[in-house]
Formats: sequence, C-alpha cells, structure tokens
Amino acid sequence: MGHRPKAPGPARRDQAAREDEEGLTEGPVPARRHLRRHEPSQPSRATREVWDMAHLKIGIIGTGSMGEVLARHLAKLGHRVLMANARGPESLKELAEKIGATPASVADAVQAGDIVILAIPTKAVPRLSPELFSNLPDRVVVIDIGNYHPKLRDGRIEAIDQGQLDSPWVAQQIGHPLIKAFNNIFAKSLLEKGAPKGTPGRIALSVCGDAPDAKATVLRLVDDLGFDPVDGGTLKDSWRQQPGTPAYCRDLDAASLRRALAEADRSRIVEYRTEQEARIRRSM
Repeated sequence: MGHRPKAPGPARRDQAAREDEEGLTEGPVPARRHLRRHEPSQPSRATREVWDMAHLKIGIIGTGSMGEVLARHLAKLGHRVLMANARGPESLKELAEKIGATPASVADAVQAGDIVILAIPTKAVPRLSPELFSNLPDRVVVIDIGNYHPKLRDGRIEAIDQGQLDSPWVAQQIGHPLIKAFNNIFAKSLLEKGAPKGTPGRIALSVCGDAPDAKATVLRLVDDLGFDPVDGGTLKDSWRQQPGTPAYCRDLDAASLRRALAEADRSRIVEYRTEQEARIRRSM
C-alpha cells in the first residue's frame, strides 16, 4: 500500500492539488518511461465492438496535470487522443506534439468518437454548451474525473451542498450518462505507478457507473493503464471515492480498496470533503 510523503514538497504539492484545470495549481508533468500494455480482461460483446477497433478515439477536455497524464499514457497505448482546453487548440500545439496527441477545440474533442474525458473543475461544467452533448450517441462513454472543491476552487454549488452527489449533478448538466473514474488517484501516482497485471501490490482504481458496457470499457482502460480495475457500483455510489474518504488517493491494492469503499460513511460526505480541503491548504 502506498503512503503520502509526510513533509510538504513538490511531490506533495502535486498530490494535494491533483487537478490543475481539474485542480488547484498549474505546472508541467515530467516525462516518464513507456507504459507497458497489459493483457485485457474479457469485456462483453457490445464492449468488444468498441475495443476490437484498431485504436480508440478519445477526447480529453482539460489539460491540467490529470488531463495531461491521461493523454500521455493513452497516446502511448496507441489511441488517437484529442486534447482541448478553454484557451483553444493553439495553446496546446507544443504539448500535444510532444506526447503524440492532437490539439482540438472542445467541440471536436467531444465528437472524438469513442470516449470523452472531463478533466475540468466542477464549476466549469455549466460553461460547456448544452449542444455539445445533446446529439452524442449513447455508445460514447463520458468519464468524469473531477472532484468538488467548494472552498479551494469551485465556490458553492447549491444543489451539491444540499445533498446531490457531484457526478449525478455533472451528468444532469451535460445531459449524458457518466462513468466516474480516475478521481481518487494523484497525478504523480497515475504518472509513475502503473504496473503489469499480476504485479504484487498493484494499485487499484474504482469505477462507478450505471451503464454496464460503458463501465466495462472504463474498467478495461484502467487495466490497460497499469492498475487493477475495481467495480465501485453505480454512479450514486461514487461518493465512496470522493475527497477525504478512506478510498481517496491512498494507492491501495484491490482488496484494500474494496474494504475502503465499504468503510465509507455517507453521513460524513461533507466532513470528508472539508477535512481533505484542510489537508490541501496545509500542504500548499
């Protein structure tokens, strides 16, 4: 099981502020070794219709630390990756060329084809045009990797503060079903700690969602990226992996992650979030 560094420093700051555009600080992500591709688990027939293609077409909206790490790894796996941010494709030319991705507009990233990854702050979601997702085919998988940080970044969102879970709120805003994943790992761990299937202590990542085939696609993606996939339940169960919970950013193996998800107490959602934001403040 991984442990957080005790003393603040560059690595701790990267961990505490896991997000940049989907997060609280900005800065480049260091290069890393080539990711090994791992033997996939068997998806359903409907999922194989997507995964049997030569490469997936993946749009990533948000190019902070998490968005960049995902783009880097997915491009290395051979997928066609389109990167987009609020500043436009011109701002991404150098980075995209370096990691083997394609700079794109937000609209083009949404229409990438197979998967769309939302790597933006929760407060930015309503700024996305409703038309972006209105005609998106049901087979397109949309992954929300974000976390709600009301005090540090997002400001108060009334519906969430009154008890609505953040990912169902995001799904409501865009009008398309979501899968929740990659929101409970630090960018540094995602960058450096992927390992082949079967490696003892391999870090696990949980995936929540309501559509079985979409979830199976993301579970497969987690495995290909070097992490043990764990089915975390429906989208309404995604609170179990949100900031401050026992399953949040602890680099746990699969068995430990399942226990941590089960240990979470829904009555403490606000407390978990508040305590995590306090930890982030102390480490910045």
